[in-house]
Amino acid sequence: MTIRTGVLFPVVGGIVGFSGVYLSQYTIPESLSSYLSLAALAGLDSICGGVRSGVEGKFQDNILLTGFAINTVLAAALAYLGDRIGVNLHLAAVVLLGGRVFTNLSLIRRYWLSQRQAHPTKLETAP
Repeated sequence: MTIRTGVLFPVVGGIVGFSGVYLSQYTIPESLSSYLSLAALAGLDSICGGVRSGVEGKFQDNILLTGFAINTVLAAALAYLGDRIGVNLHLAAVVLLGGRVFTNLSLIRRYWLSQRQAHPTKLETAP
């Protein structure tokens, strides 16, 4: 089984992005941490969606990049708006985005397992 660039691009981009934030010396103010965590979850949702489209053979890098940018900004903006009007939109967005991440991961796993069953390796078929 080969790894296509449609799968590799979002995974490498996600690893580089999260590593860059993790290794940086900048500390996020506590007042912004809930917005950043929601934006990170929206970014993770976009990455999982990109991997899913890659394994399905439908990956387009411009859709991943614009979706990543728009989803992260929109998620943080909705959480901020919810805080301003006194409604906890943060929790609703976390539930929705978390559900989408797990759905995408389950579909990716199902695709890879079905591919593995369709094309077993020589070690698995040896007596």
